[in-house]
Amino acid sequence: MNGQGEGEPMQLVTEANITDLAVERWRTGDDPRLGELMGALVRHLHEFAREVELTEAEWMAAIGWLTATGQACDDKRQEFILASDVLGLSMLVVQLNHRFDGAATPATVLGPFFIPGSPSMPYGGDMSDGLSGTPLYITGRVLGVDGEPVPGAVLDVWQADEDGLYEAQFAELDDARLRATYAARENGGYCVRTIAPKGYSIPMDGPVGELVGRTEISQFRPAHVHFLLDADGYERLITHLFQAGAEYLENDVVFGAKEGLVVEFEEHPPGPTPAGDDSAEPFLVARYDFVLQPRAA
Repeated sequence: MNGQGEGEPMQLVTEANITDLAVERWRTGDDPRLGELMGALVRHLHEFAREVELTEAEWMAAIGWLTATGQACDDKRQEFILASDVLGLSMLVVQLNHRFDGAATPATVLGPFFIPGSPSMPYGGDMSDGLSGTPLYITGRVLGVDGEPVPGAVLDVWQADEDGLYEAQFAELDDARLRATYAARENGGYCVRTIAPKGYSIPMDGPVGELVGRTEISQFRPAHVHFLLDADGYERLITHLFQAGAEYLENDVVFGAKEGLVVEFEEHPPGPTPAGDDSAEPFLVARYDFVLQPRAA
């Protein structure tokens, strides 16, 4: 038996027809979108191999790199998201899927260090929980594109510490560290207390870092705080706030920095804070109104 149906001509594979044959097979998926995705993926992969005249040694090196990338992933580390980030794919997917109104806050990448289930904090609650660093208050309102307040909007906030490390990078940690959720008040107001973020290097101890290290690509991200906002009737917003004047704004390794997300960190002497308490030490204040896109019907 040769696997051919009765009366079907035998299709011998050649360099000229292999792509068409593979695309045709993969377009037989049980879902039209799956067929479209797989057909296009096969076509572009084959075109890449032809364009660069891919050698067998390079192909095996790529398989090895992908294998190592998967092996570097665990419940706290997502090396494949990091790979997508540094290739610019994550940011492209964000742009394609979040073509917001010009008045809405721009979206940016999620990053590889988001951990769901952060503890809830009250207005002005301190998510730094005694970690060293300059106190930072981030405050403003959550609004719709027409200026209406969005009460009850949930802001999920996370960031790196003074050494540029996230909770997910500490295998021994069981408690939340520099992450929390906050709820907007009736007027849309919110207030986050944390510490000033610092610019940092992406992890260079894995396959992605090894590959980046073989280029002249900057491995650094500018100082920022991550936000994920959810509110009924509005599109989910994944974004960052970047410190104005921070290093690496112009060459963020994951392509995430946008002009509309850069905010001044104002210096304040000891005294009253936006949270309604008093600080015994100097502190910083960043003021930013998040503007959410209405969800399409």
